[in-house]
Amino acid sequence: MKIAVLGSGMVGQTIASKLIELGHEVRMGARSDKNEKCTGWVGKSGANASNGTFEDAAKFGEIIFNCTGGMVALDALHMAGSSNLAGKILIDISNPLDFSKGFPPTLSVCNDDSVGEQIQREFPEAKVVKTLNTVNCVLMVNPSLLPGEHDLFLSGNDTDAKATVREILTEWFGWKTVIDLGEITTARGTEQLLPIWVRLMGLFKSPQFNFHIVRAEPA
Repeated sequence: MKIAVLGSGMVGQTIASKLIELGHEVRMGARSDKNEKCTGWVGKSGANASNGTFEDAAKFGEIIFNCTGGMVALDALHMAGSSNLAGKILIDISNPLDFSKGFPPTLSVCNDDSVGEQIQREFPEAKVVKTLNTVNCVLMVNPSLLPGEHDLFLSGNDTDAKATVREILTEWFGWKTVIDLGEITTARGTEQLLPIWVRLMGLFKSPQFNFHIVRAEPA
């Protein structure tokens, strides 16, 4: 497939590199087509890798991964262009982490809204699916690095889009348990896991951990 990855940071590069490894064509998008992180990634990633602006990448991709930060995601997607997002699955990995007051970060949006919902409202013709935002980027594409059972969540309004994303998560990335929380409003819950995630990372001195849901079967 032709896949767009918006964002040139650790998350974007990790996702993009895994997709290249799987044989897909990947275009990484940034504000500038001369972004040094993007051109550096292309230089080491082979013939199926390319880069351009957010607009270039979104136009190219059949599926789009939003790997930008939650506080800049809407700006990046506006630069990508609503017509280039329309009708496409938009996998949103962003979190509304606000470091403006130092560490630990606060959430720029929470409780009665989420970045996932903001994106879906702003781009109603895109098929937004929120997932992968509760784990470190290395685990996103290689969950087997952790022993035992652990879980991933997804949220979105489009049932078919979520089915496709579930296949990407399980068949491409190797996730065994993906919990569909429901419509895009449930992204509030996963985005609000980030404060406890940050605290756990500080406690464990490592981002290599995840959550596992244990429940009793209904009587």
